[in-house]
Amino acid sequence: MNSVEFINQYRNLADLIESNLTKYAESPAFSCLGHTVTYREVDNASRAFACYLQHKLKLNAGDRIAIQLPNLIQYPIAMYGALRAGLVIVNTNPLYTSREMLHQFNDSGAKAIVILDDLLDKYSDIQGDLAINHVIVTGISDLLTDERPGYQCDSFVSFNQALSEGASFELSPSKASLEDVCVLQYTGGTTGVSKGAALTHYSIGCNLYQTLQPLAPLFREQREILACPLPLYHIYAFSLAMLMQPSKGNLVVLIPNARDLQAVISQLSAFRITVFAGLNTLFVGLGRHPDFRRLDFSQMMYSLSAGTALTEAANSLWREVTGSIICEGYGLSETSPVLTVNDPSGAEFGTVGRPVQDTEIQFWDSNDQPVAEGERGQIVARGPQNMHGYWNMPEETAKVMKNGFFKTGDIGVCLPDGRIKIVDRLKDMIIVSGFNVFPNEIESVLTQHPVILEAAVIGEPDSKTGERVSAYITVSDFVDPLDVTEFCRKYLTAYKVPKQVSIVESLPKSSVGKILRRELRAT
Repeated sequence: MNSVEFINQYRNLADLIESNLTKYAESPAFSCLGHTVTYREVDNASRAFACYLQHKLKLNAGDRIAIQLPNLIQYPIAMYGALRAGLVIVNTNPLYTSREMLHQFNDSGAKAIVILDDLLDKYSDIQGDLAINHVIVTGISDLLTDERPGYQCDSFVSFNQALSEGASFELSPSKASLEDVCVLQYTGGTTGVSKGAALTHYSIGCNLYQTLQPLAPLFREQREILACPLPLYHIYAFSLAMLMQPSKGNLVVLIPNARDLQAVISQLSAFRITVFAGLNTLFVGLGRHPDFRRLDFSQMMYSLSAGTALTEAANSLWREVTGSIICEGYGLSETSPVLTVNDPSGAEFGTVGRPVQDTEIQFWDSNDQPVAEGERGQIVARGPQNMHGYWNMPEETAKVMKNGFFKTGDIGVCLPDGRIKIVDRLKDMIIVSGFNVFPNEIESVLTQHPVILEAAVIGEPDSKTGERVSAYITVSDFVDPLDVTEFCRKYLTAYKVPKQVSIVESLPKSSVGKILRRELRAT
């Protein structure tokens, strides 16, 4: 069976999800903060949520619903429920500022949102500028109690109340086809404008099967306990924790805040984890923590790394502490997400492995022509996992798609044995702890400061986060760099805020006045 034959067994992702919920009904599905639910409980709750969306909110197939939550059990319930109701999910980072939320919600045309109560202040700042009519609010403890809290606003309803009201209705099964969009996964671009990668039931479903095949040792049926500290709004964790492990009836341990290492360790200590999903920053931070070193790793044979390059130091430290092999992969939001994975044997460190099933990888030069064998070129990919396109952005889509190939913007080379090595990035994108950061967006914020004339942002090596954001600015009057940092915090998520601000007399420019970031990187 290939990936296309696999997904063609189902009408849509909701059909696939429902079959898994039924098949593994009595098995534990998700655990978070000491609370564990079975697949049957997730089935019932997500059904009730889907009914609430259909019958109480009167949302129609294809309507967009934003989910802005950390890793809580409410996330899979809301996500599965939305798909079962035929809606399109808009994954949203809970760390976003009001400005970032405003763009994403308006661009997607979201009509409803599931949001953490701690984020209501930010949401309220922009509520009048949104077309969102329905706000479903949840707190961390909502599913841990039978209480059904209310909110002093007619436009807000509690998550528990939505489940209670939805339980009395009959679900109308999703009529979505495999070719319909089911997820808008927002990603940045060279212009700094965030774009929604439109992923279909078909592209995500195919990629689920494509990834399960080479990683079979990490997906033993009803035997794995996956630790997931990575955020579910990110396509890597979304696919792994919401689709791949549940397709085998395994338990996923959701960890709400990966930045709090002590809390991560505390939650891990309650389980004998078999698979860990992380990235370079986490591997280093946890590996160096004395309390983490005291945990029981006897059942953890494998870990997964994606989102940013895995360093040799992190790989060695993790292996020394846990005995676990890190299997690295490569993909993008636009490819649902996986393009290549390493052999789980662990013998392929330094590459991102080979293409997954039904995936063609080529390396192109600046004229979109294949380079000679063994030469470096831009990685382009063609396969069933490619996105439908950027949401309502046909011109941007045309820039990255050609003859069915998606231009990744990454430079790579194919080794003689078929493994792929990432050697550079075509774009100026910065990767901080696995998060994509785009210089133009930060420069746009910086130049809104009253005394900043020009700004250039680059990524510089950082032992903890892989790269850090560094800003170079010219000014019209004195300004303390610390004040510039605080100014940025008002408009940017924390990982986008420059960690270093340098005031310079002038910025390097081309003959036509374009700021040359590459010259700053060379200094």
